[in-house]
Amino acid sequence: MRIDFQTDPSKYRHWRVEVDGEIANLVMDVDEQGGLFEGYELKLNSYDLGVDIELYDAIQRLRFEHPGVKTVVLRSGKDRVFCAGANIRMLGGASHAHKVNFCKFTNETRNSMEDASQNSGQKYLAAVNGACAGGGYELAIACDEIVLTDDGSSSVSLPEVPLLAVLPGTGGVTRVTDKRKVRRDRADIFCSTEEGVRGERAVKWRLVDAVVPNSRFEDAVRERALALAATSDRPSDAEGITLGPLAREIAGDTIRYSTVRVEIDREGRVANLTVTGPDTDAPADAAAMQGEGDAFWPLRAARELDDALLYLRFNEPEIGVIAFHTEGDAAKLLAHDAFLEANADHWLAREILLNWSRVLKRVDMTSRSLVALIEPGSCFAGTLAELAFASDRAYMALGAFEGDNRPEALMMLSAANFGRHKMSNGLSRLETRFLGEPETVAAAKERQGEELDAEAAEELGLVTAAYDDIDWEDEVRIFLEERASFSPDALVGLEANVRFAGPETMETKIFGRLTAWQNWIFQRPNAVGAEGALKRYGTGRKAAFNMERV
Repeated sequence: MRIDFQTDPSKYRHWRVEVDGEIANLVMDVDEQGGLFEGYELKLNSYDLGVDIELYDAIQRLRFEHPGVKTVVLRSGKDRVFCAGANIRMLGGASHAHKVNFCKFTNETRNSMEDASQNSGQKYLAAVNGACAGGGYELAIACDEIVLTDDGSSSVSLPEVPLLAVLPGTGGVTRVTDKRKVRRDRADIFCSTEEGVRGERAVKWRLVDAVVPNSRFEDAVRERALALAATSDRPSDAEGITLGPLAREIAGDTIRYSTVRVEIDREGRVANLTVTGPDTDAPADAAAMQGEGDAFWPLRAARELDDALLYLRFNEPEIGVIAFHTEGDAAKLLAHDAFLEANADHWLAREILLNWSRVLKRVDMTSRSLVALIEPGSCFAGTLAELAFASDRAYMALGAFEGDNRPEALMMLSAANFGRHKMSNGLSRLETRFLGEPETVAAAKERQGEELDAEAAEELGLVTAAYDDIDWEDEVRIFLEERASFSPDALVGLEANVRFAGPETMETKIFGRLTAWQNWIFQRPNAVGAEGALKRYGTGRKAAFNMERV
């Protein structure tokens, strides 16, 4: 079954968006029969990947289609339950690869909520009435604040350890300790009990921000939503743009969008992904940008690249290498970069820049070997040069190639490469590349806007190696064949270790622990074996554990 990440509100089965001026209600009302796969029901507002695909789409639309929304209230559409978390039957029956990719996508989606709050001024408030367990609480703690009703039964919990022999997979433990700063011993109690915490104890332990009687719940939620809105700098009178469906055609081993093309070499286990730069001039002003809507090249290309990455992650697990190519007019691309920088205070330009940052983080977090092939006629400039800096290696063609009438391969740098699009570690990709060499970053910064040939790019350290037309084909082929011969498991570990040098942040902790913990725990018999907790949950039979510590 091919998993598709394209949707829109007319197709939602699990969410509703209700906009009321500067407040929007994002209502979770999961269709029990609407699971992405057969074999389970999504009871008690539990979710699977299909539910989260809709959530991701809704978050994007709230940012682009509703610039006047300053607070999003996340709430349940069901009585006496907020969200029971990831569906256990789904987890018990899913492949290991699907479970880990599912957890990674849900992490990225929750991070996008925090990004909206921190960088777009669109705040999130969780209105929790009823049981809020596991992934449901992880959804709530991705919000700025949590208001819990005090009705004697509503509670928050992370019961994965005692119930399922796994861990909260979408950053739950990390956000409890690092974001909400819950004391270590209290966090230990919270994460090892099934029943959770309710009432004033939840406030005292900093698990929620407020507990209010049921009779005052809606008034309290409204008050907090308005207070959060008052801190926002989003425009009150701006008109949003509609995110229309992407132009995508899948034919055999080729996926075509308007700016992105993916060609899959199954024998070599390589996906060649080409991004085409803009073919029009940058808009004259912000009004012209707004007029282009979702057809504006920077937004269109980001959305298409994002969809292509997700498609490859979930539908092509045996493809081991993504080779990035670009083509187009570098001058036009840099003009678009300069336009967005000049208009960064405009709500739409800001959202487009932030969207590129999220998509580039998606590149970083994709567990495939990444290589940039900078060939004649390429357009690795500004924003698209970030694909080269995100790659594990970058090879650049040296000089003109015999019989090739395309222009010589060049790189060009812009402000996009010097802190605009930061990695999860809080550094730019060039700062991460040259960790401990600030002078090297400074030297590259002085060359912004210059046409850098292969010799210059190699001297600046921007590429791994430069090859002429005699060696190019052989060197690239050897690299790809070598990569295909290594263990995919070892490569995932290697790439995750070398990509994220430098400071550790809450975000790097979340993804690092996902890689280390979930990859391991989700394969242990205590969780997924025939007598493991995920298999026996709900059967009335206790799981049988191997009690050795390893």
